[in-house]
Amino acid sequence: MLKQNLKPLTPIYFIVISLFFSAGCTEDVTDSETSTISEITSEYLTDTDFETTDWAEATHSKEGTPDFEEIFPDDEVKRLDLVITSELWQSMLDDMTANYGAFGSGSRGGLQTSDDNPIFVPAEVFYNGKEWYRVGVRFKGNSSLQSTWSNGNLKLSFKLDFDEFEDDYPQIKNQRFYGFKKLSLKNNFDDSAFVREKVAADIFANAGLAVSHTAFYTVYVDHGNGPAYFGLYTLVEEVDDTVIDNQFNDGSGNLYKPDGDAASFAVGTYDESEYEKKTNENEADYSDVQSLLNTINDASRTTDAITWRANLETVFDTDVFLKYLAVNTVIQNWDTYGRMTHNYLLYNNPESNKLVWIPWDNNEALQEGKREGALALNFSDLSTSQWPIIGYMYQDEVYKAKYDTYVQETVNNVFNTTTMNALYNKYQALIEPYATSEISGYTFLYSSSQFYSAINQLKSHATSRVAAANSYLQ
Repeated sequence: MLKQNLKPLTPIYFIVISLFFSAGCTEDVTDSETSTISEITSEYLTDTDFETTDWAEATHSKEGTPDFEEIFPDDEVKRLDLVITSELWQSMLDDMTANYGAFGSGSRGGLQTSDDNPIFVPAEVFYNGKEWYRVGVRFKGNSSLQSTWSNGNLKLSFKLDFDEFEDDYPQIKNQRFYGFKKLSLKNNFDDSAFVREKVAADIFANAGLAVSHTAFYTVYVDHGNGPAYFGLYTLVEEVDDTVIDNQFNDGSGNLYKPDGDAASFAVGTYDESEYEKKTNENEADYSDVQSLLNTINDASRTTDAITWRANLETVFDTDVFLKYLAVNTVIQNWDTYGRMTHNYLLYNNPESNKLVWIPWDNNEALQEGKREGALALNFSDLSTSQWPIIGYMYQDEVYKAKYDTYVQETVNNVFNTTTMNALYNKYQALIEPYATSEISGYTFLYSSSQFYSAINQLKSHATSRVAAANSYLQ
């Protein structure tokens, strides 16, 4: 039985909200180009005397241990409420308009580029009868964010940072959400089944790879007129927060989120600015990613393969990558390395001093995909020199044999037809009431039948991919 349902908020919540908005903003935001929330003057923002009455070590403190069972269950749909003053909400919308054009105006000639993320604003977060205070909330995403905005859809993804504003509000220093500092609420963009992000993460995790935990949440946003149902989201654990701290024995290594030409690791693409550091940001040491680029492209690959492999394995966890590559290619995931120069992270594990591959942003997985589509299992459609980590490793007979072994393991274990049908049936039953009750203007569905059709397509996809993998192996 589902423990969470679409009930109205409790009377206590409305009392809190009433008190909350009694300290509303006294000035409107007049500059749509506002880039920092500190420029907005309001009674709410300058009130530093509030009491954090719900604060407890396990739920709010940095000393609390991340509670994965509470926040990332596989058998519940949880609920989060975000409360943002109308003035601050307007500042978020104005910032989006400045960067991406008017809401609902359609694309302004393709994707827009911006040097800055959308602005953070302080908001109150409510969960399970408790309040989290002055939480940093902003919109997040790239093409998915722009597309959703330009199409006039308010089901936008959010990023939450629970101590973003601790310098302004000492009461929330090192505030955590059951041990988590940062979380992403992803809007399941372009996924009528609502499950791609979660199912892909489940598969990677079941294969023994480091990956973010995920869970289903309904999200309500009150920006001045009471809580509005924004729809069914997928909550995703941030890699630079708790993934490296809990899935590696030492979380002090360099974590990179490559984005741009350098993310391809092709010859001539090295650019430190495109290897965004998520940890150790103030240390100007990029020797690990530079070594990976140099080694993968070294001429010894064709003249002395044994030495080339030995050098590569000094800087790169090749076994983890080959397992990831097999899983990712079997399930099909086009919006990442091999087609796109983003949507993965590299962690330099201090225990091995090797870069470890971590998948990220899997809402486009489990389908042939867009543009050139997902890669073939034998990579016959891959530009080897453009994507050398895949291309050159697959050309090596030792690495190809390992890749083939992992393809077989994938279809035998984590992605066999029986397992996938059971997983899709489980999640369909779990999320159906929430997916099919989304509201116009806050949904990507045209009708509830889209949801059922999408789930059935995923089941058919699993069957076809197992057959394709077996055919490849033969």
